[in-house]
Amino acid sequence: MININPINIASNFKIDQNSKEIERSNKENFSKYFNDKLKEVNQLQKDSQKMTADFAVGKTDNIHQVMISAEKAKMAVNLTSAVQSKAIDAYKEIMRLQV
Repeated sequence: MININPINIASNFKIDQNSKEIERSNKENFSKYFNDKLKEVNQLQKDSQKMTADFAVGKTDNIHQVMISAEKAKMAVNLTSAVQSKAIDAYKEIMRLQV
């Protein structure tokens, strides 16, 4: 005959100080990651504007690089806007849930 040992489920969900530290660390990592990506989008916009201004005054004649820079910035802004929209939609959906 096989002995069946009970599963102690409560011990699997124990919250201690270490898990709170991990949770806080994860929040900080997400916040830092998100902030870094927003800074990258901002830098792409600035680079695009600078290249466009340089082209307009004749400092550069490479229209291909100017257009590529402008498209990169445009795509980054569009993606950021889409992520923002999805985050707001998710928040609204969570607020509609009944507890």
